[in-house]
Amino acid sequence: MTKKENEPKSSESDKMKKEVIYQVFPRLFGNTNTTNKPWGTIEENGVGKFSDFSEKALEEIKALGVTYIWYTGVPHHDVIADYTAYGISNDDPDIVKGRAGSPYAVKDYYNVNPDLAQNPEQRLTEFQSLIDRTHKAGLKLLIDIVPNHVARNYEGKSSPEGIEPFGANDDNTVEYRRDNNFYYIPNEAFRVPEWQNGYLPLGGLAHPLADGKFDETPAKWTGNGSRLAQPNMNDWYETVKVNYGVRPDGTYDFDRLPDDFSGKDYKAHFDYWSTKDVPSSWKKFKDIALYWIEMGVDGFRFDMAEMVPVEFWSYMNSHIKMKNKEAFLLAEVYNPQLYRDYIHKGKMDYLYDKVEMYDSLKHIMQGHGWTDHIPVVKKNLKDIEHHMLHFLENHDEQRIASPDFAGDANRGKPAMVVSATISTSPTMIYFGQEVGEPGDEHAGFGQPTRTSIFDYIGVPHLQRWVNNKQFDGGQLSKEEKDLRDFYKRLLNFTINSEALIGNYQDIHYYNRDHTENYNHRVLSYARWSENEKLVIVANFDAKENYGFELKIPNDIINSWDLTEGSFETMEQLYNQKNALLEVKDGIGNIRIEIEPLESIILKIL
Repeated sequence: MTKKENEPKSSESDKMKKEVIYQVFPRLFGNTNTTNKPWGTIEENGVGKFSDFSEKALEEIKALGVTYIWYTGVPHHDVIADYTAYGISNDDPDIVKGRAGSPYAVKDYYNVNPDLAQNPEQRLTEFQSLIDRTHKAGLKLLIDIVPNHVARNYEGKSSPEGIEPFGANDDNTVEYRRDNNFYYIPNEAFRVPEWQNGYLPLGGLAHPLADGKFDETPAKWTGNGSRLAQPNMNDWYETVKVNYGVRPDGTYDFDRLPDDFSGKDYKAHFDYWSTKDVPSSWKKFKDIALYWIEMGVDGFRFDMAEMVPVEFWSYMNSHIKMKNKEAFLLAEVYNPQLYRDYIHKGKMDYLYDKVEMYDSLKHIMQGHGWTDHIPVVKKNLKDIEHHMLHFLENHDEQRIASPDFAGDANRGKPAMVVSATISTSPTMIYFGQEVGEPGDEHAGFGQPTRTSIFDYIGVPHLQRWVNNKQFDGGQLSKEEKDLRDFYKRLLNFTINSEALIGNYQDIHYYNRDHTENYNHRVLSYARWSENEKLVIVANFDAKENYGFELKIPNDIINSWDLTEGSFETMEQLYNQKNALLEVKDGIGNIRIEIEPLESIILKIL
């Protein structure tokens, strides 16, 4: 077989494999309490702990086909629970969302959420033990860093000696100064938002600090950029925006990266910044990241990265990579026009592929979109496809099984196959996705369709898998077990497949033009490497099965160095549907019989 120029060498293929990230909230994962009272307290509704990630739990997560765990909500953020006995100040419900608080309103970056510890006094030690257990299980781990904003009441009590907390040295008599960490509204005091539509903090339940007041003078800009002393209730009022040397008029108060730095590696970026004077907030977040890397964290998920200048990311990420060149750096960026800058100039490893792949797949799963759009999305991102992390659920998105999304977890199966196999990029799943969690609890601040990230709550479908912390799926229904088995088969296949790091070619449009009974509810493509050749077919139709002679174009047959005749295939997910590939006149033909919502991954033997 003649190798194509873009086909990876076998030595590279041996090293590279797909990564799979399992996003999980420790607060929710091990919570076996089923009370689920709206606005329930930690005592009423319970909470998970770091210790719930036992050797058995981690072993089962790894066996699902996972390589990384993203522990969400680890840094110490605001919570409505009393830890004053441990030297932790109480947080004010007037600036906290929910009882359990937003994981993206961090109060102390050098410590962890006291809710998650068996002994809050030893919470950091307990997290260090979780790092060790995770690594012992053969997994790597990510935590969040949220550079755009911090909690409105940021304290940073655990900051190491010589490191001042955010805002400690700010001149708050002016709106802006380059080395201030925050933006200020001089001569105005902060005022709690005016609550609307019946909303009240804690659902109106009594609390000593829920008095409609929070002392902040002068007021600071809010996390989403609001410059009002009284932000709207739909603003990110629980947070304040961090100043990176961007003046209020939008101009920059720092050195800009030269254009040719898009093509330079992280060492060149590190060297560039080593001679530059950078704003205070840059240094503070760099120190925070290196602190956690030193502790053993393997990488970060950066919240709302596009709201922070790309030059900061060049500085931050090059410092991280100098400490650990294997660090996994994942960013939330939603503007496709910024993707390439944040990858090449900002030195991000991966960005969310939401606006392109996720949104397209969601539309198809809901019965509105056509699969014809997927090859177009793939082509548009071809130059950066490896950097675009694929997912169908995360904490910001609706659960697949929720009525407002698809109403049935099985509708996610063909989309998950496509999401996980169409490119070389990593795949992410959200805890509970693998057992069809619908996210229909009325938790308090959060709305159903998404598992609440703001409240103390149980996750019923996941709890049935947790099975009183036996982590064996003992309470799952047959349908839930079958769904988890599907995810396990798929994800394990992806992390072991050489072809999924190799070549891709669309065969969908070729079959749309040449194949009878093949339509826009079906998608097909080929993936291959030197040692593995795959044909993947997915049926997004929830009602109709299809039978057709799938055609493999001549250029793929030539690339695969196949002669005229018959070749056996083996289905890779269930080893059940084997079919012959017949090559005649240079064109391949495979008889496909595919059920509703079924996907077939055929390996040419």
